[in-house]
Amino acid sequence: MAVLSVDLAHRRWSDLGIVVLDRARPADSARLTPSGPEVLSQPAQGPADPLPEPPIECEILAWDGLDLDPEHEISAEVAAKARRVDPNILAGRLNHLCNVRCIHVIVLDGPQAWKSRHNGLLYARASERQLNTAAKTGLPGLVKPVSMRAHAEFCLDVYEALSRRGWKRLDTTGNPGTKSGFGPESGLDRVIVEGNPNAAWKSLGIKPLPSKRNSKLIDLAECYGALRALIPIACNRPPNHDQLQAIVSGLPGLALEEHNTAGARIVGTAPRREEGHWREGYIVLPVAPARGGGIRWLQ
Repeated sequence: MAVLSVDLAHRRWSDLGIVVLDRARPADSARLTPSGPEVLSQPAQGPADPLPEPPIECEILAWDGLDLDPEHEISAEVAAKARRVDPNILAGRLNHLCNVRCIHVIVLDGPQAWKSRHNGLLYARASERQLNTAAKTGLPGLVKPVSMRAHAEFCLDVYEALSRRGWKRLDTTGNPGTKSGFGPESGLDRVIVEGNPNAAWKSLGIKPLPSKRNSKLIDLAECYGALRALIPIACNRPPNHDQLQAIVSGLPGLALEEHNTAGARIVGTAPRREEGHWREGYIVLPVAPARGGGIRWLQ
C-alpha cells in the first residue's frame, strides 16, 4: 500500500525530493489484539480505546543523476547540463521504482494540465483559484508568474511521460461506487495525483514551510516537528527541504490508497482533454486527524 511522492525540480537531479510513504505494519499483532485465557479472566470493562494508528514510514531516496554523465572526461559546464532532469528519464525511473515496489499511486508536486478555456477564470485552473496557489497555469503556454513557465512545462512533460507508461490522472468522475475514485474497484490501478505542499501545510493547520531560498534550518526543524506532533511519522534520515515537501504532499496519496476518504480533500475539477491538451485536474490535500485541543499554527 506504499505511495511514491515527488517534489519536482527541473534544474538538477539533486533538487528532487523523492519519498516512499508506507504504513508501518505491527511486528506482533498479538500484542495489539490481546487474546487467550488471561483476557477472559479479566473483569469486564467499558469499550476499549481505539488502537493508535500505525506510524507512517517515510523512506527518503536520493537521485543525484551522476550516473547519467558520459564516461569520458567532460567539462564542468557540460557535466552540469548532463545532470539536468530529463522528464522522460525521470518518468522512466519513477515507473521502474513503482514496478519494483508494487506502488500504484504517485503524488507529484506540479501542475498536471492547462486551464480550460471554459472554466470562467482568466489565468488559472479551478483548483489553483480555490487554493490561491502562487503559480497559475493559464491557457497552453501561459504561466503566471512567467518565471515559473519552465518548471510548469517540465511538470506537464513528466505527467505525459508517465501517461505513456500507463499511468492515469486521478479522476473521480464516473465511479460513484468507489470510495476514492480509483483502485481495484474503479479499474484504475496506476494513478498520478497532483499535490501542493504549501496548500498541504495549510490544510493540516501548520504554517507552511518557507520557500527553499528563504528557508532556514530552524524553519525546517519547526515544520518537521509540528508535522510529527500531528501525525506519527518515522523517516530513515532527516529530510531536507525538498524531501519534507514531498512528505507533506504525499500524505493524501496514502489516504487515497488506503481508501480513507476522511484523510484527503480533493479540490478542483476532473481532468479532461480539450483542443488537444489536458486541462484542469484535481489537487489533493491531507486532512488533519481529529484530535482534542485543536491545531495551532507555528508562530
